[in-house]
Amino acid sequence: MAQSKKQKGVKRVVGWSRRFVLQVLCIFLIVTIVQVVVLRFFDPPFTARMAWSWLQSKLASKQHKKPKYQWRQLDEISPYLRKAVLAGEDQRFLSHHGFDFTELSEASKDFLTDKRLRGASTITMQAARTVFLWPCRSWLRKIAEAYYTVLIEIVWSKERIFEIYINTVHWGKGIMGAEAASKKYFSTSSFSLTPYQAALLAAILPKPNTWSPINPSRHVRERQKRIMKEMVKMPLL
Repeated sequence: MAQSKKQKGVKRVVGWSRRFVLQVLCIFLIVTIVQVVVLRFFDPPFTARMAWSWLQSKLASKQHKKPKYQWRQLDEISPYLRKAVLAGEDQRFLSHHGFDFTELSEASKDFLTDKRLRGASTITMQAARTVFLWPCRSWLRKIAEAYYTVLIEIVWSKERIFEIYINTVHWGKGIMGAEAASKKYFSTSSFSLTPYQAALLAAILPKPNTWSPINPSRHVRERQKRIMKEMVKMPLL
């Protein structure tokens, strides 16, 4: 009898745990789907990266400087910059569904042969990371990034993905998006950028806190030259 009661107690706990996990999972799915659907139609007033920076400054009792962030529609951004970003960040953006397995394969080969480690994140993955996720690297964030990437590719058009990415991507300390970067580095609007300036801005995207379009290193100059050559092959989004 005592054993039977114990077994029933264990079953109740297991049953309660399962229901709790299912409820949490359902809430998570509903919230994340609503997030992505809403941003299909409305421009994000802020990103998770901005919110994280604000929270960190509050916890550290430091004055928080609001990042420079000005939204621009795609047709208000220089076609040179749009092509340069595609050339530098994700040349197969229109042909993949969020994950560039060709680039992932090349990155893996470079890693195994001890060459310079390079990123394989697509524009969709970067948009998911910036808009919805915390900046600290972890396996949990990678899983969440992959989930949001799939969801974004299902709900948003390629034009919408690119528009959100180019307006929210981190372009240096306190600089978010194409308009803020153009004004900060070249004192002009994102619409008025020259091919030379656009390629420089795209060249620093992998390391915007380290590389500068104002005082570009040799490596940045080399990236700029490669990007300018590839720009002519890129479609205009």
